[in-house]
Amino acid sequence: MIRLILSAAFVCASMCISAEENSLIDLETMAQAFVLETKRIEIPGHPVPFNPSIVRWRGRLLLSFRIIPPPVNQYTKYNSEIGLVFLNEDFEPLNQPQLLCLRDEYATAPCRAEDARLLTIGDRLFMVYDDNAEDKLSKGGFRMYIAELIYDGEHFIAHNIEMLGNYEGESREIREKAWVPFEYQGNLLLAYSLSPHKIFYPRLDGSQTCDTVALTQSAMDWDYGILRGGTPGFLVGDQYLAFFHSSKKMATAHSQGEEILHYFIGAYTFSKDYPFEITSISPEPIIGQNFYNGIVYPYYFKPICCVFPCGYIFDDNFIWLAYGREDHECWIAKIDKNAILKGLKDVL
Repeated sequence: MIRLILSAAFVCASMCISAEENSLIDLETMAQAFVLETKRIEIPGHPVPFNPSIVRWRGRLLLSFRIIPPPVNQYTKYNSEIGLVFLNEDFEPLNQPQLLCLRDEYATAPCRAEDARLLTIGDRLFMVYDDNAEDKLSKGGFRMYIAELIYDGEHFIAHNIEMLGNYEGESREIREKAWVPFEYQGNLLLAYSLSPHKIFYPRLDGSQTCDTVALTQSAMDWDYGILRGGTPGFLVGDQYLAFFHSSKKMATAHSQGEEILHYFIGAYTFSKDYPFEITSISPEPIIGQNFYNGIVYPYYFKPICCVFPCGYIFDDNFIWLAYGREDHECWIAKIDKNAILKGLKDVL
């Protein structure tokens, strides 16, 4: 009798667990029709590249990507490097990828460069990224860097690398990352934050200084975490368009019911002239096929469900958004440009 009662209790518990799993949201059921297709980009020699940026430069597609090299010991498990590779129009690699040298010969700290954003100003090519160049790894040691990329026909050289360390709000308690670069009247500007929309002008004169040139606040309705930078901003029509990321702890079918950080992508526009106020935003996360469903990887530090945008290109009809998935994969999403712009919600 006791055995029968225990058996019935086990069946009931199993049914409850099954019902709970079935009730968990599959985020891809929220996918929008304007995300037309997605494609994974494989990088030769690098099985787990992620967080790509993309730019069309001198008539060619150039992709940056991030790798975490296999750790040799406990001191190298936080190392991180940035690579570059040319792509054809089907987003397939055309050449052997190159890992950039972002340390000089006297550096004692290993490379910890993360999440490059590529941007052109005229014919010049720039890369904005974050790094910790101090011997002792710390949250406050991570700062933003800017380098001009020089191409000799075979290799890229990171030229005039400058850390940005003197600006309004600088604090050793803050890990800096994901500033939004954009070009304005031939100058490189950076959005330090989205809410408020604080805009810096990096002097790039060796002083490591950024001047605050604009500060605006818009009332944005977004239920998926704090808005943070993503892609560079580019003029699309009469406004800048960029893609941001945010994160929120939640339990979904993709996390097998465990409450972990889920990352989301959204789009926003800001005015083409000073003071660059944000004018519209996605009403809900941008989701496409294979954003969240796919290979589940053992994460390097803590479990997450992650999509992370770092760049895009566009033409009259389409946007091709470069994003990382699960900190292990590079992807491109093809998006109907007019449809996504039409669906943005105006902000005050």
